[in-house]
Amino acid sequence: MSALDAPAHALASAGGTLLAATTRAVAAVRPAAKPLHPRGEVTQGRVFRTGAVPATGVAWLDEPGVDDVLVRRSRAIGLPGSVPDIHGLAVRVPRPDGGYGDLLLASTGWGRLTRFLLTASRSPRHRPMTTLLPYRTGRGPLLLGARATGEESFELAVATPEGEWARFAELRLSALPADDPDISFDPVTNQLPGLEQYDAVERLREPSYQTARGTRSE
Repeated sequence: MSALDAPAHALASAGGTLLAATTRAVAAVRPAAKPLHPRGEVTQGRVFRTGAVPATGVAWLDEPGVDDVLVRRSRAIGLPGSVPDIHGLAVRVPRPDGGYGDLLLASTGWGRLTRFLLTASRSPRHRPMTTLLPYRTGRGPLLLGARATGEESFELAVATPEGEWARFAELRLSALPADDPDISFDPVTNQLPGLEQYDAVERLREPSYQTARGTRSE
């Protein structure tokens, strides 16, 4: 068990149960294919990777390249646009093996503490977004983040939990809709090479995703 897993084991298990209960409660009040982030805009996009400096040891973050991706922008609770809400940005990236990896980011702060705290705003352009929980890599835990640079573009960055952010790519959104507007993103099942879920993080996330999957099949 890693240094992150050990102290987080019990908390993550309890948190996962709580998230599952919350998702089930929301689904009961508002039955929908997606209890959380119920409505969103799905479009095509492109990631232009310039590479992180210093290198992270993860090829997708370090190596230049271009990826055609699917992107979903949404509001977590689904409140009216005039009311502040937690914003979500989901990105589906093709993998070299023919599969795909899903990255999910939510509106937070950008500082060493606030990057772990969900925040609400009226527009995703007003707040940065992060993965909230770290990925496990060969060189230690990493967070991914995004900040709007325009109406349809985002800066993508990477950082250690307490380190400075380093830009590694730009995400540009297309006006073209995606072929599958009902696509569901799952970062636990669909992972990019080199960006693994910690056992504790998976324990925290998975119950809520299982609950969400269940509500879609009911």
